[in-house]
Amino acid sequence: MTHTQTHAPDFSGLWIPLITPFKNGDVDHPALTKLVKHYASCGIAGFVACGSTGEAAALSEDEQLAVLKTILAGASQLPVIMGLSGYHLPQTLDWVRTLRQFAVAGLLVPAPHYIRPSQAGLLHWFTALADASASPLLIYDIPYRTGVHLYLETLLKLADHPNISGIKDCGGDAAKTLALIADGRLQVLAGEDAQTFATVAQGGAGAIAASAHLNTQTFAQVIAQLRSDNLAKARELWKPLPQHISAMYAQPNPACIKAELARQGWICNELRAPMMAAG
Repeated sequence: MTHTQTHAPDFSGLWIPLITPFKNGDVDHPALTKLVKHYASCGIAGFVACGSTGEAAALSEDEQLAVLKTILAGASQLPVIMGLSGYHLPQTLDWVRTLRQFAVAGLLVPAPHYIRPSQAGLLHWFTALADASASPLLIYDIPYRTGVHLYLETLLKLADHPNISGIKDCGGDAAKTLALIADGRLQVLAGEDAQTFATVAQGGAGAIAASAHLNTQTFAQVIAQLRSDNLAKARELWKPLPQHISAMYAQPNPACIKAELARQGWICNELRAPMMAAG
């Protein structure tokens, strides 16, 4: 049965896809709590738990739930989106049902990875998950991780679903981005950090930006200024950020972000293999 929202959710603004701190191989929950409380005061819209930046692929289901609980506990009044992925629909549906017990603002869901289904298969995948979820879905369009492209026509069909509310746009297709913004049914969030300015300036809702673990308030202010039509101020604030973004992605994410947070004393500089720590 389709879950209908009583009011439209709002995913606008800057969302931090939180890293998962590790210490001696285990999730470092005290460090995670400190990070959540820090970012909650930086003008962000909310958090994404267990995204690719959070190394979710290297976390067990129990660890993912524990991370989610820690973030929810520390986030105060800020909303939390839960990331999930998979390619086995019954198992993924089970996970969506497990997540119903948590007060998450949304689920961030990519296409099933590796198996490369047809557009009809993608429609079935997202529709089934949206039907099963107690929270609205944000589609995570990231073909270089999943191996499959979501066509504009498919996304516009999914926009009809009452429980699909937005898209994290890493599709690499500027025309598709503009068409989704013009359509207006899905809130469009930049997923490539360097596209934040262009996406929001053209009417997008915001960004889910890993590099905003640093310079967080500046990223948040850029989005706020653009959404208030203060283009000159937004340009001025944005000017140093592309260089910062490049530096944060010099090695596979989140290695550089973790190295910088470790240098500042927030976390240990530790990732889970096969991800390697940056110097």
